[in-house]
Parts: sequence; structure tokens; C-alpha cells
Amino acid sequence: MKRGRASLKSKCQPFPSPKERAKRLKQAPYSFIPVRGEDWGNLPHHVVLEIFQHLSLVDRARASSVCRRWNDVFHTPDLWRRFEFELNQPATSYLRSTHPDLIQQIIKKHAQHLQYVSFKVDSCTESAEAACDILSQLVNCTIKTLGLISTARPSFMDAHFVSALTVVFVNSKSLSSIKIDDTPVDDPSLKVLVANNSDTLKLLKMSSCPHVSPAGILCVADQCHGLRELALNYHLLSDELLLALSTERHVNLEHLRIDVVSENPSQTHFHTIKKSSWEALVRHSPKVNIVMYFFLYEEEFEPFFCEETPVTHLYFGRAVKLVVCANGLEPLDKELIRIAERCKSLTAIGLGECEVTCSGFVEFVKMCGGRLTQLSIMEEVLIPDSTYNMEQIHSEVSKHLGRIWFPDMMPTW
Repeated sequence: MKRGRASLKSKCQPFPSPKERAKRLKQAPYSFIPVRGEDWGNLPHHVVLEIFQHLSLVDRARASSVCRRWNDVFHTPDLWRRFEFELNQPATSYLRSTHPDLIQQIIKKHAQHLQYVSFKVDSCTESAEAACDILSQLVNCTIKTLGLISTARPSFMDAHFVSALTVVFVNSKSLSSIKIDDTPVDDPSLKVLVANNSDTLKLLKMSSCPHVSPAGILCVADQCHGLRELALNYHLLSDELLLALSTERHVNLEHLRIDVVSENPSQTHFHTIKKSSWEALVRHSPKVNIVMYFFLYEEEFEPFFCEETPVTHLYFGRAVKLVVCANGLEPLDKELIRIAERCKSLTAIGLGECEVTCSGFVEFVKMCGGRLTQLSIMEEVLIPDSTYNMEQIHSEVSKHLGRIWFPDMMPTW
């Protein structure tokens, strides 16, 4: 027993004196291990800042009430460079919303610190009005990234939003990234954007902006020579735009996303892009990723891929449907074969709510499987036929891809 007590006593460490604790902190300035009796309010500033950066806004606000020192860290400019205003209305959305009092505090104390700003809204008019109100007050900030995220089609279609957004375009002389969907942005507001941010703009993503014309987006390409990523609807794509992106003054384009959307089935006319325009873009930017998303009916597919097209990623989105013909639903076999023949740069394809026969799909994989790095197709898309059933297609496609492949399955939960 005595030997055991002696051993236990020898293992006990004496409580460090204040001088020893100060010496430890000096030796390890970037780490903090609180010991017994240590005051959490004395955590080093950089440690509290690191903790706050991993907290949600609500938790961060609660933590700021612990003590005056933590409250000072709460107002550190570095914490307010990136912020997402969540403006969902409780009556129309189950998503959380940023409290109005907190929004006013941010605008009052941290508007000049905001650099990466996004707005998440729902379909309610009040959400859009709140976003407009905040935008119109961001007059003393230098925003670099602006994003509008909609959980449903928002009610942004009014002139007030355009004027509020123009305020940001005028006052932010260093915008580098803009993501705006379902907004009434028009050609004049894009000209204001270009006039104030042409030297810094590198990314522009626009979807469902009906007031923008091909001439408006061409103005952006003509003036913003540092543009590296562009996402837009197909109706804004033109030969002139591709040629403008291919001039010597323009940097190499890295990513071009094109959404092919049919707003009015059987009434939407899709134009054709010349092969020479595509070739000019690829010569200038040989590593560009050209991604196309299709949301249309089968009969509207005719204008596409009549000639060789350098698309690298191709997806048929969740809204893809097939026309009901006299013979019933017709699979997309012919369209897939045309894509394999004309899209020599294709590396990824995804198929959603459409139908393809197993034989047609295997033929497609035979033609371009060697270059496909991503092949995603839902199991219910495939139609078994006399040549292949669902059990056989797995091994056949895997053979031509050179790797194990299975169709995707819809979760059952």
C-alpha cells in the first residue's frame, strides 16, 4: 500500500504558477489549453475569432453576450466580410430567416466590411422587398461577390429591384463575382455594371433574366476582358458572343454553362450556333468546360448538335419530358447517337426524367465511353429490350467504360 501511494504521489503534477502558465502561452502562442481556474474570458483574441468563424450567426450572437471581450471579437471586421441574408417569410417558408433587428445592426455597424454577400429568398413579395431595401442601403461597402439565391421563383420583377441593384453596381468598384437568377436585370443595368466593374469582374451567372438581350450580354463580354466563368440561358448565346470571348484581349474562358430551357413547350424557337464560332472559342480557350443543361421537349431538340459541338458536360435535367406521339413515348436513342457523333469533347453526361432503350444506351457508350469520366443515368430511364435486360446492361456498359458502372437508383425514403 505504501508503495502504491508513493507511486501515485510521484505521478501527480503540481498546479502551475501564474509565471509558468505565462511561459507556456509564450512558447505556444497559437494554442490555448485552459487549466483549472482559468478564466474563459481571457482566451486569446485569435482563438475566440477562430471559434466564432465556425459558429452559426445565432450562436455567434449568443456567445457575444458572455463578456465584453467576446463582444469585441463579435464585431471584428473579418467576421463580417462574408454574410448571407436569409429573408424567408415564416408564413410561406419553413426555412429560417435572419432577424430584422440583426439586419439593421449589420447595416449600421458592418456595411463597410461586407465583401461577399448573398440573399436567400422565397417566393413571397415581402422577401423581395426586404432584399431591395437592404441593397439600397449598401452604399458604403466594397462588395466583391453578390449572389441571389431563391428557394422558389421570387417576386423580383419590379423596377425598384433594378434601381436597388444599380446602387450596388455603382458603389462597388471591385465586383468579381455575380450570381443573379429570376431578376428584372436589364441591358441598362448591365451597362452600369460594366462601367464600374469591368476590370474586376471574373464570374457572371445569370438565369431567367428575361429583360436581358443578347446585345446586353455581348456588352459584358466586350468590356470585361477578365471574365473567366459565364453562365446564361441559351437565348442569350450568339455567334457574336462566342467571338467576343475569343479575342486576344480576353483571358482564357474556363467555364461556360448554358441552360437550354423551354418556357412555352412547342412554341420556343431555338437558334443554331455556327461551327466556326465554337471553333474560335476552343482555339482561344482550349481547356474551357462547356456545360449544357437541357430542360425541353424531345421535338425541340432538333436544332442542337446538327454540327460538331465542343460541349464537355451534358445533362438532361429533372424537367426533361418526352412528347406523346401517335406511337406513344419515343426514347431519346437517336438524340444520344447524334450527341456521340457530334460532341467529340464530351466527358460527362447525365440523364434524368426521360427514356432510353438499353440497346440505344449501350450503343452510345460504345461510341464515346472511352472519354466519359462521368456517366449518370437513373435506373428508371432505361427500357429493357430484346437485346439487353437490366441485369445485362451493367456488365455491358462497364466493359465499354473500362470500369465498374451501375445505374443510379431513386432513394426509397
